[in-house]
Amino acid sequence: MGGIADYSGSLVLQMAIREKTLVRFTRRDDFVCTFESHTESGEKLSAEVNYHSLLLQSQVDFNFARQRFKVMSGLDWTAYVLGCALVLQKEKGIDFRGGDFFIESNVPLGKGVSSSASLEVATMKVLAKAYDVSFHGTELPLLAQKTENLIVGAPCGLMDQLSSYFGEPRKFLPIVCQPDVVGELISIPEDVHFFGVDSGVRHSVGGASYSDVRCAAFMGYTIIAQSLGADKKVIDDAIARNDFSKLPYTGYLCNISVKEFSDLKKVLPERISGKEFLSTYGNSIDKVTTIDESRFYNVAVCATHPVYENERVHQFRQLLTTLGSNLVSRKELLMRMGQLMYQAHDSYTSCGLGSPRTDEIVELTKELGPFVTGAKITGGGSGGTVCILASGDEGIEKVRSLHRSLCEKYRTSLKLFES
Repeated sequence: MGGIADYSGSLVLQMAIREKTLVRFTRRDDFVCTFESHTESGEKLSAEVNYHSLLLQSQVDFNFARQRFKVMSGLDWTAYVLGCALVLQKEKGIDFRGGDFFIESNVPLGKGVSSSASLEVATMKVLAKAYDVSFHGTELPLLAQKTENLIVGAPCGLMDQLSSYFGEPRKFLPIVCQPDVVGELISIPEDVHFFGVDSGVRHSVGGASYSDVRCAAFMGYTIIAQSLGADKKVIDDAIARNDFSKLPYTGYLCNISVKEFSDLKKVLPERISGKEFLSTYGNSIDKVTTIDESRFYNVAVCATHPVYENERVHQFRQLLTTLGSNLVSRKELLMRMGQLMYQAHDSYTSCGLGSPRTDEIVELTKELGPFVTGAKITGGGSGGTVCILASGDEGIEKVRSLHRSLCEKYRTSLKLFES
């Protein structure tokens, strides 16, 4: 729960899957980087990159490196690994001069289950061991996110990296993404199960729709902030200082309550062009997306999603922690949790991040009976994986049966993630 509301400061609840990524590394001194990668689909990739070619006059420059990766045909995937080296060289001072990387992962690619974050976190950990680097608190996930934002060029939030680093099986990791307040893990009752059903539709956080939705949410924040007295100069000063604590709601849409938002929403346009926004309102405070003058952005709905999603996640957590009490019937609590998941799914779709296949899976879960109570698209949306809430042995079998029928219908092997 929480999904694409993370960059707006939402509470999110994330659970680790069983699948994992392993990275082995051997140092070199000739600035050559070799790669051998084995993916869960059985694909084997190999590559060789000259690390010197990613440096600008022998110095790390994130913009230069990002552009270099863009023109490296067939090798752009190495940015997730070498981006970590570039970030650690600039931020932690490692003396990186090349190396041999062996990567083995059974985390499926493009399924909305954080394959990129798992690779970044594993790479950060192995490089830290090789170069005797220590991290404190949430520093490693923050640097991993910097790799994806500034080197790969994908405008992801922070929850995937935090979850890959701190997550544990059968437990929810609560994170208040402002930017990285990690709470105590929440154990999931033994008879409650969360499944991930692969839709077969590939998801990419770098896709235009995800970027547009994020961009529109921050545009909505800017419009609200200016309606509350923070003019262009105030916002530009905050951007220059990288300090948004003096802005309304400290720069986060999710600090607006649902009740407050019902009035503030009135100032938001349903749709606005990038050109009109820039001329009327100036910059947004988001550093990892660029407003395209030629595009139109659905501001109202994209700014609405994180405010209501944050409220849903808080309600979901409260219901989850109440499951062990006898005050309310367990069945009713699970039904209410499921309804919040369905609402979250519909909200994704209204933002433009749904897909026919994930919609189909969600609708099919509604026909599975009382032991399957909720479902929603996960991650960045636009395909990927659907998360399903089930209870008891009956729920487990219902979800497995649904998975088998989908594999038969689409005549392909679709991944089933079991908690």
